[in-house]
Amino acid sequence: MTLWTELALRVPAGFRMHTVPVGPWSTRVLEAGTGRPLVLLHGTGGHLEAYARNVPALAEHFRVVAYDLPGHGGTTLAARDLELADYTAHLLGLLDALGIERAHLSGESLGGWVAVKFAAAHPGRVDRLVLNTPGGTMATPEVMARIRTLSQEAADDPTEQRIRARLAWLMADPASVTDELVAIRQALYAQPGFAASMRHLLCLQDPEVRRRNLITPAELAAVTAPTVVVWTSDDPSGPAAAGLEMAERLPHGRFALIDRAGHWPQWEQPDAFHRILLEHLAVAA
Repeated sequence: MTLWTELALRVPAGFRMHTVPVGPWSTRVLEAGTGRPLVLLHGTGGHLEAYARNVPALAEHFRVVAYDLPGHGGTTLAARDLELADYTAHLLGLLDALGIERAHLSGESLGGWVAVKFAAAHPGRVDRLVLNTPGGTMATPEVMARIRTLSQEAADDPTEQRIRARLAWLMADPASVTDELVAIRQALYAQPGFAASMRHLLCLQDPEVRRRNLITPAELAAVTAPTVVVWTSDDPSGPAAAGLEMAERLPHGRFALIDRAGHWPQWEQPDAFHRILLEHLAVAA
């Protein structure tokens, strides 16, 4: 069963894929379900399909909004370097365009980084946060170089082998990289101009650019939203201690660990991820 067939079968009211204009960005958005809004934010070089295994379960409780960040996926490609202020401004515009006053945010990697920055700057727009292996507190040269190399190689030459290598870096189990996921990313990476866009997205892997975008202690202290920081047993971006430290520095933070997962716990261990998320968002699982 394909991801899209499963979505169609498991979301009784159906799901909607549409384009939302936000400033210069024609933004690819998936919506499903009703209720309190829950916005899902993917990581660097990613796309909304990173949450395809989660939308059916979450749409039973929420109005789920998954979208492609600026320069990513099916959203307008980047013509300049994008830093955190660009992503947070876009998120604010997207919420306004969708008529969402307040929302839960669930972000993975770069998406978690954006969610923290947004929650610090706009506390009145955020209910609760779920952060999966979030970026924004570390600047490890080896990890940054690996992300930059694998991502740009896949964008420059989106062969099955290069796309699979980039996705395998995210996973604890290489078998988690399905043929369908590879095909979806190949199609997105093969878009005209995507390789140039990727160079702009990867500016955050440059040490100087990254340093000026890191989450500051003041920003962590300004996050009033109750937050769960989710880390994993096999995350390639850094040790679980990094997630634990972030949780301890947040005013209303707590930590959760998912076993047998890498950088995409929502994909590799969806049931465990759903239990943590639903408990944190005060929904009976």
